[in-house]
Amino acid sequence: MELWYLVAAVLASVVAVPIDRSKKKDEKQIKPESPDTGLYYDRYLREVIDVLETDTHFREKLQTANVEDIKSGKLSTELDFVSHHIRTKLDELKRQEVSRLRMLIKAKMDAEQGESVQIDHLNLLKQIEHLDPKNAHTFEARDLELLIQAATKDLEHYDQAHHEEFKRYEMLKEHERREYLKSLDEEKRNTEEARFQQMKEKHKEHPKVNVPGSRDQLKEVWEETDGLDPNEFNPKTFFKLHDTNNDGVLDEQELEALFTKELEKVYDPKNEEDDMVEMEEERLRMREHVMNEVDTNKDRLVTLDEFLKSTEKKEFLEPEEWETLDETQIYTEEELRQYERELAEQEAEIAHKVELLRREHEDLQRRQSELDAQKKEYQQALQQMEQKKSQQKDKAPPSGPGGELKFQPPEAAADVRAPVNEPAQVQPEVERLDRAPGHQADQPLPPGHQAEHPLPPGHQADPPAQAAHNPEEKQAEEAVPS
Repeated sequence: MELWYLVAAVLASVVAVPIDRSKKKDEKQIKPESPDTGLYYDRYLREVIDVLETDTHFREKLQTANVEDIKSGKLSTELDFVSHHIRTKLDELKRQEVSRLRMLIKAKMDAEQGESVQIDHLNLLKQIEHLDPKNAHTFEARDLELLIQAATKDLEHYDQAHHEEFKRYEMLKEHERREYLKSLDEEKRNTEEARFQQMKEKHKEHPKVNVPGSRDQLKEVWEETDGLDPNEFNPKTFFKLHDTNNDGVLDEQELEALFTKELEKVYDPKNEEDDMVEMEEERLRMREHVMNEVDTNKDRLVTLDEFLKSTEKKEFLEPEEWETLDETQIYTEEELRQYERELAEQEAEIAHKVELLRREHEDLQRRQSELDAQKKEYQQALQQMEQKKSQQKDKAPPSGPGGELKFQPPEAAADVRAPVNEPAQVQPEVERLDRAPGHQADQPLPPGHQAEHPLPPGHQADPPAQAAHNPEEKQAEEAVPS
């Protein structure tokens, strides 16, 4: 991975695999996996470099490029000459990265302000420095320039960010220990304190740790790791032995591998008192120490010339004693108190959010119960309607071939019970009243007038009452008192 080597001079965190032209082309080589840079766009960075590596023209330009050309962005202009299918792959990688960043931005905004907030993705993407947000579809020379510049700047501060993270880790450990002691009674608290001090003392009981990069430290590696005679120690031979990829420089990973023996003196994963997180912090401190002493041009790579010159210094021959982490003050008491105040604020904020979520959960449960009750009512009403419909269907009268009813339904029969020719009902007899003299009830009506109730055809009016011809009967009727 020639490209990884040259970019490693800037990125400071990539394993270089050089091209060995002496090997046959058909010889299979195992491609080691590059270590994680720790950048949030690490995958995008790797994929871009892997694609560019496959272009012959770009690789040839990289072989003649120096670190300054890469840093200044001069190398990015060569992107215009790569093949079309390489550019197509790079375009797709950029679109995927833009989509990933948009989802991350949306998730962050939703978590902080709620899902109803309108997000200006373009404006937020402008804050991302490893690609050109104005063009979200194609990978251009500007994108490669920004990617290299961003990685360079971010990795320069990576070690410091790691130290700050480790400090917070140590303060959290101490905070939790003190909180645990508060929960104990006096006797158990004293016992736990005594146990903690014993573990600290036991951790300090280890062989002397040599200063990283010193003659004593390198000769120990020469003897125990390389299996060579310590009296025949040779710095140049040592350099070539530990330049594992034969690229002419020692990168940070190759340097850190030299400190394994020293770290094993202090840390053992089987021991309760040894913290492996502290071991990785110790490894980082050792690497930084060597780089500060040896890497004169600050490109985070050690050349053979830089290495040989460092072996002539007094610090290499007569170094001071190395202070391990347990002998170093990681944080002050004031920093711990400030950290605890921040923790208290975070816990209060989390508790507030939990309470809001609890209330929201109860409200949702109440609304769900109401909806379930309404659903049950609707289902019961639906069942009743279905039952009535089924009953009506069962009682339906038979019909003929044309759909006509074979007999009159009971309801219809009730409406036509009275025949059309039924005689009119006889009104009850009323008391006769003497009519005034000269009044004739049966006199014919004037022209143009008709009887109030004409008789139907075929009916005759009742005959007029017969006048009494017997004078005696007439006198008897008049003798009756009124």
